[in-house]
Amino acid sequence: MTNGPLNRKLKMGIVGGGQGSFIGRVHSIAACLDNRATLVAGAFSSNAERSKASAPEYDVCQERAYPSYQAMFDAESKKPFGERIDFVSVATPNHTHYEIAKAALEAGFHVVCDKPMTFDLAQANELAKIVDSSKCIFALSHNYTGYPLVRQAREMIQSGELGEIQAVRSSYIQGWLRTRLEDQDQKQAAWRTDPKQSGVAGCFGDIATHAYNLGRFMTGLLPAEISCHLKIFEPGRKLDDYGTAIVRYQNGGLGTVTASQISHGRENDLSIEIDGTKGSLSWRQEEPNAMVVRQNGQPHRIYTRDPNAPHMNASGRAACRLPSGHPEAFFEAFANIYVAAFDAMVAVSQNQPVEKVNTLFPNVHDGVEGMYFIEQCVASSSQNGQWVPMNHPRARK
Repeated sequence: MTNGPLNRKLKMGIVGGGQGSFIGRVHSIAACLDNRATLVAGAFSSNAERSKASAPEYDVCQERAYPSYQAMFDAESKKPFGERIDFVSVATPNHTHYEIAKAALEAGFHVVCDKPMTFDLAQANELAKIVDSSKCIFALSHNYTGYPLVRQAREMIQSGELGEIQAVRSSYIQGWLRTRLEDQDQKQAAWRTDPKQSGVAGCFGDIATHAYNLGRFMTGLLPAEISCHLKIFEPGRKLDDYGTAIVRYQNGGLGTVTASQISHGRENDLSIEIDGTKGSLSWRQEEPNAMVVRQNGQPHRIYTRDPNAPHMNASGRAACRLPSGHPEAFFEAFANIYVAAFDAMVAVSQNQPVEKVNTLFPNVHDGVEGMYFIEQCVASSSQNGQWVPMNHPRARK
C-alpha cells in the first residue's frame, strides 16, 4: 500500500491514550500497522505532566507531547505541510469528542474519532455540518466493520446471495460490570457509568451501538422504528447495564439488538445472525475467522478467512493480511478502518473528489445515526418500550 504522490507516511497526532488507557494504544498500533502512518505528536492527557510522561511509551519526543489538544493544534498548524500532523485520532471519553473533533477540523486536520461520536445528538448534528463544509476526512472507529468476514458478508448480502433480508439478530454481551467497579477507581468503568461523561446511556451507548451498526453495515437495511427496554440491574448505578431493542426496518424486516455488561463470564461476545429468503449467516467477533452460511436442504458451510480461497469475494480478500490458519483479528480490523480513511486522505491531498457518505470506513453519518439510536432507545425505554421513529435523514443509504 502506498501514499500516492505524497511519497511519505501520514503523520498522526493523538488526543488521549495516556498511561492506563486501552483504546489510545489500539488506535496507535492500528494506524501504524500497514506502515502508512507514524505517530509524531500527542496530547495524551488533560494533565500536562501526565501527557509528557506518556510520550516515551509512544516514542514521541517531549517537544511534541502537548499539555492540551488546543496547544497541539495551534503548534502543529504552524509547521510546514509535510512536517505537521496530517490527522488526529480522538481516544478520549465521550463528552470530549465533539469539542476536540470540531477544533481539529477547523484547524484543517483529518479526524479519526472513537465512538460514540459525541455526547448527544445535537452535537452530532453540528459536527456533521462542520464535516460537510470541510475538505477534511472524518472517520469513526466502528472497528468491527473492518473484519474480513464482515466485509465478505456485506458483499454477499448486497449482491443478493441471501435474497431479501428479513431478520437481523445482533448482540454484544459482556460481564465486566457485574459489580460496581466504578466505585473502585477503575478508570474504564468510572467514565462509562458517569452520565456527565458517557451521556444518556451506559451499556447501550458503549456496546449496543456496535451491535446495531454491524447490522446496518452488513445488510444496508434502513430502520423505520425502534422499541427498547433498558435496565439498571446493579443497585446504585446511574446508567443502564442491560437492554434489548426491536427494530422495524423500512423493507418490513425485523431486527433485535441486545447488550449486557452484567453477564457472568462473558467478555466481548459480539455476534450477529442474518436471515434472508435464500439463506442465512452467522458470525461471532470472538471467533472472527469463521462464518457459517446455511440453506435449507444443504450442508452448513463454514467460510474461513482465507484470501487465497475461491469462496472469498473481493471485499473479504482485500481486508486480509495473513494466509489462512493464522489468527487475524482486532488490531487488523481496526487497521482496516484506518486504511480506508487513509485512501480518502491521500485523495484529498491530490485535490481529487472524495465520497463522504457511502464510504467503506464508518463516517460522520454513521456517527449521527449512532447517537440517534442511543437517544431513541432511551426515549422508548422511558415510555415503557413505546415505538419511536428511527428514520434519521442522515442515515447512510
